[in-house]
Amino acid sequence: MLDIQALRNDLDGVVNQLIRRGFLFDSAAFTALEQERKAVQTRTQDLQAKRNNTSKQIGISKSKGEDVSAIVAEVAGLGDALKADESLLEELQIKLQSMLLNVPNLPHESVPTGKSELDNVEVRKIGTPRDFKNEFGNNFEIKDHTDVGAPLGLDFDTGIKLSGTRFTFMRGGIAKLHRSLSQFMLDTQTEQHGYEECYTPYLVNAETLTGTGQLPKFEEDLFSLNHNESKLYLIPTSEVTLTNTVNDEIVALESLPIKLTAHTPCFRSEAGSYGRDTKGMIRQHQFDKVEMVQIVHPSKSYEALEEMVGHAENILKALELPYRVVSLCAGDMGFGAAKTYDLEVWLPAQNTYREISSVSNCEAFQARRLKARFRNEQGKTEFVHTLNGSGLAVGRTLVAVLENYQNADGSVTIPKVLQPYMNNLQVIKPA
Repeated sequence: MLDIQALRNDLDGVVNQLIRRGFLFDSAAFTALEQERKAVQTRTQDLQAKRNNTSKQIGISKSKGEDVSAIVAEVAGLGDALKADESLLEELQIKLQSMLLNVPNLPHESVPTGKSELDNVEVRKIGTPRDFKNEFGNNFEIKDHTDVGAPLGLDFDTGIKLSGTRFTFMRGGIAKLHRSLSQFMLDTQTEQHGYEECYTPYLVNAETLTGTGQLPKFEEDLFSLNHNESKLYLIPTSEVTLTNTVNDEIVALESLPIKLTAHTPCFRSEAGSYGRDTKGMIRQHQFDKVEMVQIVHPSKSYEALEEMVGHAENILKALELPYRVVSLCAGDMGFGAAKTYDLEVWLPAQNTYREISSVSNCEAFQARRLKARFRNEQGKTEFVHTLNGSGLAVGRTLVAVLENYQNADGSVTIPKVLQPYMNNLQVIKPA
C-alpha cells in the first residue's frame, strides 16, 4: 500500500509515477475524501477541546455551589456530536484505505519506462543454446516438452480426465525428475544461500492475501472454498505465507535480514490468460515452486534484490541451462513491485526465452499493509522492506530440462547436478 503521506504531500508527483505504470489514479476522488476527512477531523478535535473545557467548567461551578444542569446538558450534546463525527471519520478512513488497496506500488527510479514486455530491457545473457542440427544432423526435429515428455511419463490426458485443462499428471522417471528438481533447489537455497526452509499452509484467509497484495484487486485469479462459514483461499505462491510471518510484528533489528524458502504447490485460475499457453506445462492451474523471501532493513533492499537474482541464477547455472536476465519496464511489473527482474530460460522448441523466475523488491508496500516493522538504530519503529522471488518454478524448469537435454532417440539426459538425486541415473528413456 502506498504511503498516504506521499499522496498528501506530493499528489501530482505520485500521480505521474503511477502513470508510468499505466495506472490512472483518481486524484479528484482522493482530494474530495481528504478535504472531507480534514474538515471532520478538525471539527472532532474542536469538539473534544470544547468538551474538555466545558467539563472543567462543571467542576469549577460545582465547587462554587452553582447550578450546573445547563452545562451538563451542553456536555451531553457535545458528546453526541463528537460520537457522530468520530463515526464519520472512521468511515472516511475506511474509504481512503479501500481506495489505496487497489493502487499499485510506485516504480523505482531505475525501472525502465515502457508499457509492455516489449519494452523490457535485457541486462545479461548467460550460456549458449545447444546446436541440435550440428549434433544430430539437419534431419533432427526439435520437439517441445509435451512430445518429449509423453513417452517418459508426462501424462496430460490423465490430468485433464481428473481435473480439466491446465492440470498435469506425471509418472515414473518424469515424476522423479520433477521431485529431484525441487529437492535440488531447496538444498541450494538452504545450504548455499542461507535461507531457512519452511513448510507452510496451502490454504489462507483473506487477511493474509490482503497483506501481500493479492486481495482485493486479484480475487478472480484465486481459487477459494467455503469452510465452516469462513472463506479460505488456495495460495497462488508461498510468497504469501512466508511474507506474512511478520504480519503485525515488530521484529528485532539484529534479526534482519530474515531469509525464508519453501517448496509448495501454487494455485492460480489464470483468469486473464484465456487462449495463452493452453498446451503443455507453461501455464497451469496447479504448479510447484521453490520460493525465496527476504525481509530486510530498508537501506539494504536493493542490495538484497541483486543477491536474490544471483540465487535464482545459480540454479540455472548449475543445471547448465541458457538464460537471460531482464529488467521489467514500469508497465509490465506486478502490482506490489517497485522493481523486478525476470529470469528467462531458453526453450529450443519455441526458439525463444521464457520466464522461469521473477524477483521483486516491494520496498515498504507490503509491509505497510502487513504492519510489519522493526526498531531502527534510533529505537523508532519503521517499516521493513520485503522481497520475493522464484528459486525456481519447478514445472517450467522441468520443461527447460526436457527441451534442452532431449536426444535423437527420444531419451533425455539428466543434468549432472541432478544425477545424485536420481540414484545416479544419467538418462531417462521411453518405457
